Formats: sequence, C-alpha cells, structure tokens
Amino acid sequence: MKIVRLETLHVRPRWLILKVHTDTGLHGWGEATLEGASLTVETMLREMGRWLVGQDPRRIEHIWQHLYRGGFYRGGPVHCSALSGVDMALWDLLGKALGTPIHQLLGGRVRDRIRMYAWTDAGTSDDYVNSVRTVCDARGLTAFKYNATGRMGPLSAPAALQVAVDRLGVLRAAVGPGVDIAADFHGRLSFADAKRLVRMLEPHQPMFIEEPVLPGDADALREIAASTVIPIAAGERLFTRWQFQEMIARRAVRIVQPDVAHAGGISEVRRIAAMAESADILVAPHCPLGPVALAASLQLDAVCPNFVIQEHVTLGETLLQTPFLVEGGYIRIPEGPGLGIELDEHKLAAEQFDGVWETPRFTAEDGGFAEW
Repeated sequence: MKIVRLETLHVRPRWLILKVHTDTGLHGWGEATLEGASLTVETMLREMGRWLVGQDPRRIEHIWQHLYRGGFYRGGPVHCSALSGVDMALWDLLGKALGTPIHQLLGGRVRDRIRMYAWTDAGTSDDYVNSVRTVCDARGLTAFKYNATGRMGPLSAPAALQVAVDRLGVLRAAVGPGVDIAADFHGRLSFADAKRLVRMLEPHQPMFIEEPVLPGDADALREIAASTVIPIAAGERLFTRWQFQEMIARRAVRIVQPDVAHAGGISEVRRIAAMAESADILVAPHCPLGPVALAASLQLDAVCPNFVIQEHVTLGETLLQTPFLVEGGYIRIPEGPGLGIELDEHKLAAEQFDGVWETPRFTAEDGGFAEW
C-alpha cells in the first residue's frame, strides 16, 4: 500500500480536514485544525506531502519520526498540527486495512464508555444558567466547562475577583452537587490574581481549574497547585512529549490536557498519557474541534487507564454519516474499523469554505492587550 495524494478540506465553522488517499482505494481521515492559522497548516501539509507520497502508510512510527525530526526545525503549533492530522489519518487507514478499531491496535480498551463534558458560554452570557442547562439537558451531560473570568487586568480589585466567585456560586446552586463544573481561566490571569482566585473558588468545589496561568510556566503552576485542594489542569497549548515533560516531572498539575490535533496525533498523545500515568496524573484530552479530532480522542480515551473525561463541542451532526450519541453523559466506544467514523461526502461538500477564520482579539480596560 502506498500514499498517492493528500487532500485538504476547510469545513465550517473552522475545521481543517485531511484525507489521505492510497493506491488501494482506501483512505484515512485526519484533522489538522489550528484555530486562526489553518491555511498555514495546509501549506505545511503540502510541504510534508512531497515526502509522504509514495510511503507505506502502515509504517506509522517511521513516518512520525521523519515528519517530526527530519526537517531539522521541529515543534510548534503549525508543524505539530500538520503532523497530528497525518498521524490520525494513518491510524485510520491501518485500522481500515485490518478491519479493526484503532483502540484494538493500541492494546485494547480498558473501559466500555467515555464520560463527556461540553464547553458553554457561561463565562460571558448574561443568561448563563440557562445556557448551561440547555447544553447539559440536550445531551444528558453531567459535566461542563465555562470561562471563569472576563478580561482581567494584571492585578484585579477584590470586586472583580468576587464577580467570578459569584458566577460559579450561582452555577453550583443551579445544577447542584451532582453535576461537575470545570472552571477555565484560559491563561488570562496574572500569577498574583490566579493564586488569589483559586482559593476563593474552593467552597464551590469545581471539578478542576484549567490554565490558571499559561502552561509553559511549570513553576507557577506547581505553586498554585500546592496552594489549593482543587485539581489544576493544563496542556492544551503544549506540543509533543518534550513540552509536557517538565510539567509532568514536577507534578505541576493533576490533569494534563493534550490536544490530539495539536500535540502530535494519536501516537504522541498516547505517549504523553503514559508519561502522565507514571506520575499519577490524569488525562482529559482537549478537543474544541471537529468530529474527526473527537473520534481520534475517543480511541485514545478507550485505552488510557488514567483517562478521566473528554471535552467536545460537536457530535458530528453536520459531517458524519452516523453522528456520535451521548447517553447518560457517556459515549459508547466506537467499534468500527479505524476511527470508527465515515464522513458524509454530501454534507462535507455543503460545509466547505475558503478557510479564512480570524482569531478574536481582545482589549483590556486600559486599551492594552488582553489574553484570549
């Protein structure tokens, strides 16, 4: 079997889907979405394609090593997102060629179903309680995540921090103790504000706090983690095991959140999860992306003993022949070959666009830059 062509498709709202074609007629699906820079990733995929065409897609590790290390310069969001999309597609192809799901190729599943959580706009919407209820009730979810703060200055007044505390308090009162709430700081806070706010949120018992500061600062994360009983999560903006290594070794977080479409694909996120397991750290893959990335995440969730919960924003209603189904807050592990999905070509054609998607820009109260 040989790779003969890489096909890229920009799909609404912002997804970059990759289709790897072979000389046998089999194809594999991947997702290489990089929010605000997918056109750049598409160019990277064309660069990779010059070497990839003619390769045997079943040699997944061989290809991964060449694509990551073979170009001299390595790492970063563009390179790793392109690599991630290719890696997903190769695993999909291998599973289809052998007639088995990817999780079987990775050693077999260790659970029967995957607990899911949704992202909501409860951090910005004035009607935030109803927005949470709408999302959770529609999908039978028992967990959700929201942006816990607005735009914050470098050192906030107590009143600004109290707004964030009160919002979580209202959400906790509305959903009760049976629903888990994850509070996403999104790296918006200074270290000084984050350390204060984390302690103030403790009475409302969030499931975890995500990115209290930017994930590259393992020392700051470790100090915040040591100051609270709330589990700290981070990692959506880290790439490959080498960037996760310090955070895991220093036990700076209790939950790592690699993104299968950014961190190096199925191959690399499996390794990151195993590294985390050795330090008694849980894994909750980041996935605010499309259904192909979600399908890849589910395959990993199935085989990782330290998996805890999976993020999603879509169940594939606009693209998949058979969308995923949440029942009682869980998705059953797909048993079809490869990723266990097939995209509907008619839906795919209807949702294509030119790939231009602008990352929102935010301004602080004083007119300066504000974190995303």
